Amino acid sequence: MRKSSRRKSSVRRVARKAQPRKPEPRKAQPRKPQPKPERNGAMQIVATTVIEAVGIVSAPLRTHKYRVGQTVFYTSSPITRPGAAGSYQVVRLLPSDGEDYQYRIKNPGEAFERVAKESQLELEG
Repeated sequence: MRKSSRRKSSVRRVARKAQPRKPEPRKAQPRKPQPKPERNGAMQIVATTVIEAVGIVSAPLRTHKYRVGQTVFYTSSPITRPGAAGSYQVVRLLPSDGEDYQYRIKNPGEAFERVAKESQLELEG
């Protein structure tokens, strides 16, 4: 084995000079409250009128007519499948296609599901 040829040097500890402390970061001063601008009665009337006008324009939201699990009568158009009309069960509610809500329906005698518009369905009862 080789001995290392390192020499031990005497380590002299030198007293460090006292370094000046860093100043602490300044804290933000609390904000002074801003004076509120004077309210003008005319401004309030205009704002109320605009809000009322918007409320009149908006139409009430429509919802689906049938619920999941309901039994409905499906009437298909003669162009698509004239023999598919019959009793179906609503499986899932689908979003609107623009004019009508859509539903996923299933006939117990078929192995697949269909998509039908709300206008093609009637409540069976």
